[in-house]
Amino acid sequence: MKKNLFEMGADFGDAWSSDNKNKSDKKISTEIKEPNKHQLHFAKEKRRGKVVTIVKPFYLAKSDLQALVKTLKKKLGTGGTIKEESLEFQGDISTQLRKHLDAVGYRFKN
Repeated sequence: MKKNLFEMGADFGDAWSSDNKNKSDKKISTEIKEPNKHQLHFAKEKRRGKVVTIVKPFYLAKSDLQALVKTLKKKLGTGGTIKEESLEFQGDISTQLRKHLDAVGYRFKN
């Protein structure tokens, strides 16, 4: 009988590898852009029966992003957090959020 290549103890020579856990890293953009160079868009999700408003992508330094979310949370009177390059806010507040971000100088996709 022919030996199956994928049996335990098989010889994986000739540049073959059985390790499929090495995933290629997503290319996360680390460039920092000015507010007027952003093209933000909104998304709404329902989580545990409540609406979450998501604004992304932001290309800012971590400290600038934290300062932005802090001021927006105070102005809007709602909770929010940073997830990767997006901001998530509690509630359906996209119109108020757009108004405040527009005042700071951010641009949006139509």
